[in-house]
Amino acid sequence: MHIFFEQNLQNALIELSSEESRHCTKVLRLKAGDEIGFVDGNGTIARARLVDVSAKLTSAAITHRVLQPKRNFYLHLAVAPTKNIDRFEWFLEKATECGIEEITPVICAQSERKIIKPERLYKIMTAAMKQSQRAWLPKLNDAVKFEEFINNYSSDTPAFIAHCDEGEKNPLREAYKQGEDVMVMIGPEGDFSPEEVQLARSKGIQAISLGQSRLRTETAALVACMEVNFMNGELG
Repeated sequence: MHIFFEQNLQNALIELSSEESRHCTKVLRLKAGDEIGFVDGNGTIARARLVDVSAKLTSAAITHRVLQPKRNFYLHLAVAPTKNIDRFEWFLEKATECGIEEITPVICAQSERKIIKPERLYKIMTAAMKQSQRAWLPKLNDAVKFEEFINNYSSDTPAFIAHCDEGEKNPLREAYKQGEDVMVMIGPEGDFSPEEVQLARSKGIQAISLGQSRLRTETAALVACMEVNFMNGELG
């Protein structure tokens, strides 16, 4: 069944956007009477049957709605955008498919990319949500400088910073406890600076390791995402 995104699923009759209408008719070649699905990004999954079908305006009648419950833990990743934005987009796509609640792009001292286009990233995450048949769209925050993020971060949620420098670091799988909410920070290609690590630790954020290999930013972020999900029984 083909899944479409619609923010308001409370009405009995849903009108698809012009973009979704074109996709429905020109690409999928669906017809009146065909069944489709909807997600709204806020937990609602719906089934519907197409009523009117055209490239300009397609409508569907809702036949069933269900609310997908929130997960029993909250995963927030603060990740430095990569120099090659395709790599960051790849991470957002895969993290959305695997399951994540919140993402904050963090601009660090050694970041080579300091500007992102949230509109495109939002579209990538929405497409990944539909593809994976999830009903919750992750929250994508505005990009923020490292110091501002750290100084404004105040939460009882366990928080970790993954970095490559030597020092006392526990593996994420040992530092994190199943069922807890968690925030994990992943640095840029040049890693966090020693000053950034020190500042984070001064705020109670624990240093962790993601393994013996030196990982790319987007790989490290996805490893952290998948490890937390795996420990909570979300994968496998």
